[in-house]
Amino acid sequence: MVSRIKHRIQKIIKFLSYDIWRIDKDSTSSSKLSLYNVIKSFILAFRNINASQLNTRASSLTYSTLLSMVPLLAILFAIARGFGFQNIVKSELFHYFEGQQTALEKAMQFVDESLKYASGGVFVGVGIIMLLYTVISLMSNIEENFNNIWRVSQGRSYYRQFTDYMALFLIAPVFLICNSGLTIFLNSSLDIDFIGFFISPVVKFIPFVITILLFTFFYVYIPNTKVKFTSALFGGFFAGLAFQLFQIIYISGQIWISKYNAIYGSFAALPLLLLWLQLSWLICLIGAELSFASQNIEKYSFEREINNISRRYKDFLVLLLSTLIVKRFEIGGMPYTANELSATYKIPTKLTNDTLTFLHKIGIIVSTPTHDDLVPAYIPAIDINKITVNYLFEKADLYGSEDFKIDVTDKFNAEWKVVSDLRTVNENRNALLKDLSMSVL
Repeated sequence: MVSRIKHRIQKIIKFLSYDIWRIDKDSTSSSKLSLYNVIKSFILAFRNINASQLNTRASSLTYSTLLSMVPLLAILFAIARGFGFQNIVKSELFHYFEGQQTALEKAMQFVDESLKYASGGVFVGVGIIMLLYTVISLMSNIEENFNNIWRVSQGRSYYRQFTDYMALFLIAPVFLICNSGLTIFLNSSLDIDFIGFFISPVVKFIPFVITILLFTFFYVYIPNTKVKFTSALFGGFFAGLAFQLFQIIYISGQIWISKYNAIYGSFAALPLLLLWLQLSWLICLIGAELSFASQNIEKYSFEREINNISRRYKDFLVLLLSTLIVKRFEIGGMPYTANELSATYKIPTKLTNDTLTFLHKIGIIVSTPTHDDLVPAYIPAIDINKITVNYLFEKADLYGSEDFKIDVTDKFNAEWKVVSDLRTVNENRNALLKDLSMSVL
């Protein structure tokens, strides 16, 4: 029996680490494929938690949030006061973050002082500029962490940071007002026996639904890339559920919290706030990893093979993708995107992206905008009449550093010459990529 159990466990491990990554829509039913994709998303997110150092990033965001909390609330309440519903926003914040009553009360005292300074500073507008700068810096830090998860190298421009983030803060008070109105309506409906019978179970799930939608909105809006709603909802569902459960455990843990009060006294609010922020940001970042995994799960098909790809196959893909892009450019067609290349020619998406990134680095291709600014396409970087096979592989071979102390001019000159001549023995070395035989475009 022990042997059978051991064999069964080994089969499960092999399936989760190898076989499941080779399953596609042509080899299984749609229902099984959906289940396998959910499993693969969790496996991929779990792998990336350590690789992305999420705990360290959560600590960084905790520190940034603590420094920016008062300016953040000041901007929020300044906008709310402009519309005349600051009291509703305040009550909603206290209700939603029920476990942080003490910290919010302290923060509100500083908010009033910040707004007074901003409206009556020695230099007109200096206070407002400082508040905006602090808040935008925090949002930029959050975006940078989300972009890192999504493997996005370029963030928003300064102009887009200002416009996008300010739009977010204009929407936030409206969201809180709508949430308050919905809560009041549902609570009033409970007094009506017939309606209350149906509404009562719904009221209990409203905080969960709102939190899930809030996380989903963050996962769609904050990364500087195109995030599918279904992928954001996948991460938002589990992050929102985990956050609400964490809130319930945190609030109900009165004995645990009282120990902090006994040790730290009135100072206990600070370590408790830090703990709450740290775990909340960790949940948020894990949800972002789930969203990324859900949308990009196909990029990790054949993952083991991609990590151990042969030198010959790397060279083949470098030549293949370069030729496809050059030939599409020659006939005046719409430039290829990474997803189009992967889907059309059945190349694993991660392998396509890695190869395109390498070709971009060595100066063979450049990215160009498409109708969707967040999804780049690719065109040749130079005149296609100059891109020969020899030129392509010379650029590939020379990319990187060769500044080492190994004697290649005298002692190991013969070996170095053999390596240098490997590319030139091919009779097709001077062939232009646009002239290579290729039956599909």
